[in-house]
Amino acid sequence: MDFRTYMNVALDEARVAGARGEVPVGAVIVGPDGVVAQAGNQTRERSDPTAHAEVLAIRAACAALGQERLIRCDLYVTLEPCPMCAAAISNARIARLYYGAADPKSGGVAQGPRVFSHAQCHHVPEVYDGIGAKASEALLKDFFAGRR
Repeated sequence: MDFRTYMNVALDEARVAGARGEVPVGAVIVGPDGVVAQAGNQTRERSDPTAHAEVLAIRAACAALGQERLIRCDLYVTLEPCPMCAAAISNARIARLYYGAADPKSGGVAQGPRVFSHAQCHHVPEVYDGIGAKASEALLKDFFAGRR
C-alpha cells in the first residue's frame, strides 16, 4: 500500500480559517474510502473554546459515519494537538495522527502533558509528526505577524 498524505487538505482548511480571522489550523479525517470530514478552527466564529479544527472534524466524521468511534480513520492536522484535542483523538479511537508544526507552548502530544503517554489514556494512535511542517509553520507565523 502506498502512503498518501492528506495534509494539503488540512492546509487548505487552515488557510480558510486564517482568512476568517481564526488561528490557521486545519484538520481532515480520512477513512478507508477517503476524506470523511474536514474543518478549520472556529473558536471565535462560534464563541466556543472547544471549536478546534480537530474536535470539529471528529464531530463531523462521527456524524457522517453514525458512530462515536473512528477506529479505521486517520487524522491529519496542521499543528500539534493541544491536550483537549489529544484526549478527543484518544476517545475517538483515531488509528493514526499526522501533524505538521510542533506546538511548544500549547501542544499536548510531544510537548507539555504528552497525553498519550499517561496510564489514563485508553487508546494511543500511531503518531507521525513534521508532515507539512514548513507550510504549517509559515501559515501560523504569517498570521501572528499580522496581529502584532
